[in-house]
Amino acid sequence: MDGAHDMGGVPWCGPVQPEPNEPMFHAEWERRAFAITLAMGNARGWNIDMSRFAREDRRPRSYLAKSYYQIWLAGLERLTVERGLIAPDEIEAGKPLHPTQAGGENPHARRCRRHAASGGPTERKPRALPSSLSATACAPR
Repeated sequence: MDGAHDMGGVPWCGPVQPEPNEPMFHAEWERRAFAITLAMGNARGWNIDMSRFAREDRRPRSYLAKSYYQIWLAGLERLTVERGLIAPDEIEAGKPLHPTQAGGENPHARRCRRHAASGGPTERKPRALPSSLSATACAPR
């Protein structure tokens, strides 16, 4: 997928200017949008690829006009509407307008809370070397 989100190395974009001592979240709503997206993935509402596609599959002007977590929120809105979990008019109103189909706590909620609290590792040890590589080919020299 090649779109506005894929700006690495393009001359018009310029270098990334990180904010000194930037907090992970600038506002509570950012934390909540991120947590709900992860929780729904844990509850099998969607997977990481579907979530990323929902964030990145938008017109460049729309993508570039949003902050990082506004893009996450837009993706979350898209996924919940596509799955019939909420209606577009509920997003517009900012509150439930229609009866819900299910009640009570999500059966995966406890696991989601544990997962969100623990963070997510970005590195994993491989279970086996790819068949095209031998152990000696990967050895440090």
